[in-house]
This record gives sequence, structure tokens and C-alpha cells, in this order.
Amino acid sequence: MGIKVEFNPDLALRNISEHKQGRRKIEECIPEDLRAGQTYDFLKRDQRNYWLYGSIPLIETQGNEVLSRPKASIVILEATHFVDNNIMYTKGVYKVIEVFMDDAVHFEGFDLVGTRK
Repeated sequence: MGIKVEFNPDLALRNISEHKQGRRKIEECIPEDLRAGQTYDFLKRDQRNYWLYGSIPLIETQGNEVLSRPKASIVILEATHFVDNNIMYTKGVYKVIEVFMDDAVHFEGFDLVGTRK
């Protein structure tokens, strides 16, 4: 028996319509009015580890690893693991650095475009 942990290079949340239709909690979704400089809570099922020392992409997931291009550059400020009804979760807080309004490439691997030396 081992410890199941997932390492995520991004934060993948659902479309806000999932919350509006009652299928997801608000923390599981990308906020409708996502703004640079604001902080938001997130909630993910399972035990996940995130990069905390710099920007990562915020992406939208439809489930089954169907992912969008980055919607924003974020920094995760805190992440905590907890168990509820024998289900492992990761919750935390992220700060939006920049919101992307186009389909341009904004990350090179794990680095924001233009920041790699």
C-alpha cells in the first residue's frame, strides 16, 4: 500500500456553469469575474501538490484531462490536505497575477513567456 499523491503543474478548475447548475462547489470553479490582484479559494479532490514559489497557469478542465489553454497566471498562496467522509481533498488560496484574454502562448514550460533567461 502506498500514498497516492498527484503533482500538478497548474491549477485546473471547472467552468462556473458547473456551480450554477449545482454540480460543483464555487471553490471548484473559475470565478466568473476573475481579476488580477484578487485572491480566491480553491478545492480539488485528492491529495495534490502544487508549485508555491512562482506563477503557474490557471486552466479550465472539463474532466478526464480535457484542459484549456491558460486562463490566467496565478500564485498559490497556501494548500492544505484534509479528509471528509473518507475522501481526500486539497483546498487552498491563489492570487491572480494576470488574466489572459486571448489564445496567445503565455507559458514556456513552467515559466511565463519572457521571463526565461
